Amino acid sequence: MKRVLITGASGFVGRHLTEYLTRAGEYEVTGLASRKRPPSDGGRLLVCDLRDADLTRRVLERYQPEIVFHLAGQSHVPRAFTAPAETLITNAVGQINLFEGCRAAEIDPVIVSVSSAEIYGAVDPDAVPIDEKQPLRPNNPYASSKAAQDLYAGQYVASYGMKIVRARPFNHVGPGQDDRFVVSSFARQIAEVEAGLAEPVVLVGNLEPIRDFLDVRDVVRAYSLLAAPEHAGQVFNIASGRGVRIREILQMLIDNATVPIEVRTDPERMRPSEVPEFRGNAEHLRIATGWEPTIPLEQTVRDVLDYWRSEIK
Repeated sequence: MKRVLITGASGFVGRHLTEYLTRAGEYEVTGLASRKRPPSDGGRLLVCDLRDADLTRRVLERYQPEIVFHLAGQSHVPRAFTAPAETLITNAVGQINLFEGCRAAEIDPVIVSVSSAEIYGAVDPDAVPIDEKQPLRPNNPYASSKAAQDLYAGQYVASYGMKIVRARPFNHVGPGQDDRFVVSSFARQIAEVEAGLAEPVVLVGNLEPIRDFLDVRDVVRAYSLLAAPEHAGQVFNIASGRGVRIREILQMLIDNATVPIEVRTDPERMRPSEVPEFRGNAEHLRIATGWEPTIPLEQTVRDVLDYWRSEIK
């Protein structure tokens, strides 16, 4: 069985990846989390903050992973605006400590470094769908920190020949996502209304942006396919290629609600900068691995709503 290390294993994506790899039966999974949390579905979970370089090195020496999925990071854009330095340290320096830890431990695993499509920033309309050749123009502190992370991953390939694969996922959603994120926020509000815990109102920000939404379960499957030496040094978008207006996502949720819902704009939910359309081209990933998204967005939305119904109960 292949020894796998997942950073950020107790997070939204980390839990889904742990479950997926454990179910495959081919991996011995060790997860890292920055603080003690309930265990993931399968594998062992260790407390290790990647900002602690010495502890990170010792964990790598102890478990000798053959594959590393680097998911750990600060991923909430509004928080990045209030704590830009902390976000940069967590996302960029944390990854550097992981890379340097591998070098110090004298191991050479395949590392899937998960960046974000946010690093592309605002692109010209004629450049949509966005491919991996687009220049990086991050327009918020979170995106800037992920751009730094992405560039350092490329630098460690160039400088030391490390087997690092850069993944740039577009928006991914699914059951278990924090309600700070848009789809989960809408779903939780609706579930609370259905349970009689809130007035029949959903507070929203800007509903006009067009986004490329994927189910997290399709995304973690893509990560697993990229964890191979032949993909080292390459960059891959993970995207559906389908643009959906956030207003349409909200309507899907309202259509599945069991009570009437009023929509009300909340100025606090508006971002300082917003890209009108953000849609990706994942042709490189499809050619390299055969990956295709398989879960319809309508099912994902229902699953998120059902998750929050269960949580509220």
